[in-house]
Amino acid sequence: MLWEETHADTRRICKLVANITQAGNNLSTPALHGRCSTTIKMIPVTEFRQFSEQQPAFRVLKPWWDVFTDYLSVVMLMIGVFGCTLQVMQGKIICLPRVQPIHNVSAYNGSNSNMPLTTPKPITPGTVEMKGLKTDLDLQQYSFINQMCYERALHWYAKYFPYLVLIHTLIFMLCSNFWFKFPGSSSKIEHFISILGKCFDSPWTTRALCKVSGEEPEEKDNRKNNLNKPNIIQSTLESPLVKTQSLKSIPEKFIVDKAAAGALDKKEGEQAKALFEKVKKFRIHVEEGDLLYVMYVRQTILKVLKFLFIIGYNSALVSEVRFTVECNVDIQDMTGYNHFSCNHTMAHLFSKLSFCYLCFVGVYGLTCLYTLYWLFYRSLKEYSFEYVRLETGINDIPDVKNDFAFMFHMIDQYDPLYSKRFAVFLSEASENKLKQLNLNNEWTAEKLRQRLITNASNRLELQLFMLSGLPDTIFEITELQSLKLEIINNVMIPATIAQLDNLQELSLCQCSAKIHSAALAFLKENLKILRVKFDDIRELPPWMYGLRNLEELYLIGSLSPDVSKNITLDSFRELKSLKHLFIKSNLSKIPQGAVDVSAHLQKLCIHNDGSKLVMLNNLKKMVNLTELELIHCDLDHIHHSIFSLLALEELNLKENNLKSIQEIVSFQHLRKLTILKLWYNSITHIPVEIKKLTSLERLYFSHNKIEVLPSQLFLCHKLRYLDLSYNDIRFIPPEIGVMQSLQYFSISCNKVESVPDELYFCKKLITLKIGKNNLCSLSPKIGNLVYLSYLDIKGNHFETLPAELGDCRALKKNGLIVEDILFETLPFDIREQMKSE
Repeated sequence: MLWEETHADTRRICKLVANITQAGNNLSTPALHGRCSTTIKMIPVTEFRQFSEQQPAFRVLKPWWDVFTDYLSVVMLMIGVFGCTLQVMQGKIICLPRVQPIHNVSAYNGSNSNMPLTTPKPITPGTVEMKGLKTDLDLQQYSFINQMCYERALHWYAKYFPYLVLIHTLIFMLCSNFWFKFPGSSSKIEHFISILGKCFDSPWTTRALCKVSGEEPEEKDNRKNNLNKPNIIQSTLESPLVKTQSLKSIPEKFIVDKAAAGALDKKEGEQAKALFEKVKKFRIHVEEGDLLYVMYVRQTILKVLKFLFIIGYNSALVSEVRFTVECNVDIQDMTGYNHFSCNHTMAHLFSKLSFCYLCFVGVYGLTCLYTLYWLFYRSLKEYSFEYVRLETGINDIPDVKNDFAFMFHMIDQYDPLYSKRFAVFLSEASENKLKQLNLNNEWTAEKLRQRLITNASNRLELQLFMLSGLPDTIFEITELQSLKLEIINNVMIPATIAQLDNLQELSLCQCSAKIHSAALAFLKENLKILRVKFDDIRELPPWMYGLRNLEELYLIGSLSPDVSKNITLDSFRELKSLKHLFIKSNLSKIPQGAVDVSAHLQKLCIHNDGSKLVMLNNLKKMVNLTELELIHCDLDHIHHSIFSLLALEELNLKENNLKSIQEIVSFQHLRKLTILKLWYNSITHIPVEIKKLTSLERLYFSHNKIEVLPSQLFLCHKLRYLDLSYNDIRFIPPEIGVMQSLQYFSISCNKVESVPDELYFCKKLITLKIGKNNLCSLSPKIGNLVYLSYLDIKGNHFETLPAELGDCRALKKNGLIVEDILFETLPFDIREQMKSE
């Protein structure tokens, strides 16, 4: 990768700087040596690598201008690092007092602050007099003067120039690679690069291009060989299907065995199919927005503004880097002088470096301006594959938009061949050809047997998803009991299905299926369960109405508003054995077809996806119903027709709009009703008449808005299962203790502040959920629940747990849902008892 080469250069430069630094350290004082070593540890160049480094595969999205500016950034980074190193290694400034020449002692007076304060010492005979101006300042005073003048007199630009270069360069590097690091964009880029590499390297890409365009790989290879005979070996390596005549002059080691080629073809087909699916999903995801384009434009604009700012203030201040600096500071009390002449030791080098830096920044900025021109001159949010369509003959390659288009424009700056090879996986014709070629040899009977699973109905099931057709090998698996076909267009069920003697269940998910007459006769006698999932009512197979031995029918699909009001299903009269009818759609009324089988229908389930089910009068005719589910039907009250179903044993009114259930008193006529599910509604209170439902064994009131529990609720003495979770209940009546059959009780996620001791009289409790309430203590009487195996008390305000939990012999650690710190409050022996299996 280009950046890897860049960092190699960076490391070499850093090594050179380190060598120079080491040499300087060897010559410096111990204090300076320590300071340099500390600085080098503080600013290692290798630490900057994270700001500009990205994955090697990202190089395909870096056009030449980004690569060029990356190199410029590295050079500017070296200037900054080199300047910072010199700044701390060398003496920053050297100052001397400015003193007038002294001709006689009488010239001294208090008005001249630049005269020395001490009286010249007499010259001792026999000593050699030193020439030059004497100041009588010691080393500490000189260091103090140098530091003061550095801070007061030296221009800030001259002091901080290398640090400014370093900071600006890091900002440039961050801006250049930010879209590779930002989570929202980097995830798209990584996914795209991954798919792009697989599409480019896939041997099937070239083969598919040849197949779709009508040119066989053998012909293409032979044509290449005739045009470029010296490259015949390379052509052979690229295509294993060249003719035998072309291989006579090739060494034996380069010839590909045909059997191996066939196996490779199968593997290539499997990989290509997966790529087609990835490309489809990725295209849908990326074409929704233009995040990548916007981020790239913004980071480019930011670099241009940064460039203008740097050029502006550096051009104005570069002249402030001077070799000689006049320093006037009021330190006469400490040194005897106020005026000094200073030498900035790094001024000459910094001046040259600043001009060099400005040149690099200028080139960097001009490159960024060209990038902006490229971004706005062309429409980068649209990309046409017209040239690919003309060159390959694949006419159904679609044009793309938004971020998908922008990435293709960026790739074209690297190598247009990537876009051409990627386009193959956008073509539906290419995909269909691939499917057709691989279907028959891909799905062998052995492979299909490996896909057999046991479904929820305890039947041996085979599921096929998004195939181009039905492999003939399916009908060799005679033990098959359930066949599930998903998103397979134009399915034709042949007469050979009669070989599947054990087939009882068939599922068609978004499949338009046709059937052979002999196959229909077989299904009429053997099929027990049919599941049809459709997007359009016209996908319902017309032959399903004649399956006389069918026992369960599942219809799942959404209807348009007009169709849902006037839905017309053919008569179910021929379905003489139908007992279970499940419809998940958006109906406005119960279809007439359901009424046709009311005499023997036992279970009716309607899941209406939030659409209001208005007409329910037909329910009165279904007198043999034992289970009724009206889920998400937008019911605002319990319809009176339900009270006519005297054989009803289970009623589920989940996810409706029930607010009041005063009609519940009418349920007393349904003597066989044992399960009532009124969960996920907006019920605010429970009528006292619920006490009349004495046959109830399971009652679901969770996810409502109940605030008060009537004591009459606990007169339903047969209740074994009571769910009151996710409400606004604050108080549990003590009458709960009379429910001696209760095995499951949940009141979690409420506002309960205390649990009555009477609850622990329900000695048959197996599951107790009281978590996420406002409880402060757990009664020691919980030890009465000897059958308790699941206890949820997490999310309360307990400080300790009662030791009586150890009396619940069936309760183990995995069945106790509580905070770990609270569990530790139990005695050691009880904790060990619960942890043991």
